[in-house]
Amino acid sequence: MLNEAEMKRLRWRCTHRAQREIDLLLENFLDKCFSKLNAEQESAFVILAEMEDIELWQLLMGKRESQDHVQRQVLSMLRNARAV
Repeated sequence: MLNEAEMKRLRWRCTHRAQREIDLLLENFLDKCFSKLNAEQESAFVILAEMEDIELWQLLMGKRESQDHVQRQVLSMLRNARAV
């Protein structure tokens, strides 16, 4: 579980990106789904949030697949959260 400082840093990273579409998607996921993640999934989300926009966008859109199975789980959750 992330401490308060780590959550603030993560929220900033999720909402201050170059691509507004990713901002909205990550912020929505952070607000609605992040608290339901287990520790492995939290770590995977943090790694995804730290990626450059172009790399993350390709993963989100399914143009590229992550080699990490936990990241694939989180990406699937992100895609599903987008529809909500």
